[in-house]
This record gives sequence, structure tokens and C-alpha cells, in this order.
Amino acid sequence: MQKWKVVVTDWEYADLRYEEQVLDRERIELVPAQCRTEEEVIAACRDADALINQYAPITRKVIDSLEKCRVITRYGVGVNTVDLEAATEKGICVANVPDYCMDEVADHALALLLAWTRKVVVANHHVKSGVWDFKVTQPISRLRGKVLGLIGFGKIPQALAEKVKPLGLRVIAHDPFVPEALAQEKGVQLVSLDELCREADFVSVHAPLTQATEGMVGSEQFDAMKPSAVVINTSRGPVIDERALIEALRTGRIAGAALDVVEREPISPDNPLLTMEQVILTPHVAWYSEEAAAEMRTKAAMGVVDVLLHGEYPKYLVNTQVKEKVRLKESCPQNRYAAYV
Repeated sequence: MQKWKVVVTDWEYADLRYEEQVLDRERIELVPAQCRTEEEVIAACRDADALINQYAPITRKVIDSLEKCRVITRYGVGVNTVDLEAATEKGICVANVPDYCMDEVADHALALLLAWTRKVVVANHHVKSGVWDFKVTQPISRLRGKVLGLIGFGKIPQALAEKVKPLGLRVIAHDPFVPEALAQEKGVQLVSLDELCREADFVSVHAPLTQATEGMVGSEQFDAMKPSAVVINTSRGPVIDERALIEALRTGRIAGAALDVVEREPISPDNPLLTMEQVILTPHVAWYSEEAAAEMRTKAAMGVVDVLLHGEYPKYLVNTQVKEKVRLKESCPQNRYAAYV
């Protein structure tokens, strides 16, 4: 019986128990590594049959060095650590876990919206500093009747749209890849990015980070926003041009921001966002719950099993063009995943 080697290039968890639970059951060898550079990844992974990746760079140079890798799975939704073009050219399947934290991220975006609107952070700071006075939060405006603009309308912003309906918010969205019929079904109006920026009281960013979306919210978009607008970001920091955001906040072109992600993480100690009272920051935590973490890690390992053990394309295949390079069976039955998650 063939012994497969799977390398975890890097991780930030206390252990690898969820990955081990899946792979040990299938008698697949799990090799932990903590790589930070291309050279470290190459040294650890050259003879691996599969990689599970978090932040370590899986560049073209790394992929060219892989002698027999068949699949790379990534913790989470984004795959910006992996050179998809290079992987596809080499016939390596790349998979993510796009559905593990939909409620968590939608909940966090809503929490940021409410915290900013109700001045929760400001009030908490003053009370703990000995000031018991509601006037420190003035002004606070009523939420009902305001407009929430969603940049991107995938599963997470769709969930957020449902969560805000009872609050009396009108929801608009910009997403060139979403059909009008779906938006109508969800009670959301599709608009251009410019129209969204002009109309929204809250602009919540949910676009994935790609070459096309990097910096898509910049000076032009901030100029179009209301002076009372608040920008919320729970997707990826570089989707927003951070320099333009800081300038818009400094000059009062927008009222505030609530950010779970920034351009460079962890945030630099000299980042001006840290000293701005109109900004709420959280440390890229929107994805997290104990249940979501377990599901993500389990499904990342299952993507490896799909390819190595069952000869199938992984359930969450990202680079679908790889099907032109490598012939595998189509996606696995749902109940195989249900047995683990």
C-alpha cells in the first residue's frame, strides 16, 4: 500500500489534531513544518505528495521544485499565498475551504457596524477611565432607514444581508459576477460601485483579494462617499488602498472605519489607524469560532484525501482549469465530509 506524504507548511494552532484525525485514519503521513520563506518550503516539501498551507509562500519557484505534489489545500478562503497559474501548469490541484466561517464573518461585520454606530468602544473607554456621561458618545444616529452597501455579494455578504433586515437597513450590493435574479431573491439591489459609494451609509467590503480587486476601494471611491459614511472591512486589507483610506479619515471625507484586516498584518506600531478615534480595529478575527476553526482544518485535510486516496478533484477545487491537465474523478459525495465535520 502506497504511503503518502503530506506536509503542513505552516500553522498557528496549538496542535494539528484535526488534520491528524483525518489523515491518520487514512494512513497518510503528516509532516509538520513551520516554513516562512521559499527556501524553507522547498526544503520541507520537495518530495511531498500534498501540501496544506496557511501563510508560507507557495510561489512559482516553490511549485517548480515540487517533484510529485498532486494537491495543495489552503486553510481558509483566500488562496493568494499560492501561485495558481504555476500550480495549474504543473497539474497540481489547489483547494480552499470557502464555507467554514460564513456566519462568523457576517456576524463580525455586523458587530463592527453596531459597535461603530452605537459608539460602544468610545463609551467603554470613557467608563473605564472614570467618565460616566452619555454625552461623550454624541452624536449617535438612528440605524433604521440607513443604507448598507456590500462590495461583493457571495455567501458571506448574503448572510449579512439577511442579518440586517430586522434592523431596518436597506441593502445594496456591487458584484459583477452575481446575476440580478439572485440579488432580487435576496431582497438586495445590484448597483455600480460608484452608485454604491454615493448611496451607502455603511460600505462593507467582502471582495476576495485578486489582481483585479487589489486597491479597488481608493481615493475615487472615498471621494464619492458621504461625509457620514463608515467603511467596514472583513475580507482582505489590500482590497482597500490604505493610504487613501487614512487620508480620507484625516480630512473628514468619510466619518470612520471598522477594520478586521489591514494592508500589512500584524499592523505596524506606527500605522496612523492606531491613533484615530474614529477607527475600530480587530486582529483578523472575524473568521474565528472554535467550531469554524475545527471545520476549516478538517476540510483542508479532506481536500488532500479527495485527491490522494480517492483520485477525485477536491470538493473545493479553485483552479478548475487544472482539469485540462490532469484527469480525475469528479467531486466526492457529501457524506464523506459529514463523517468528519
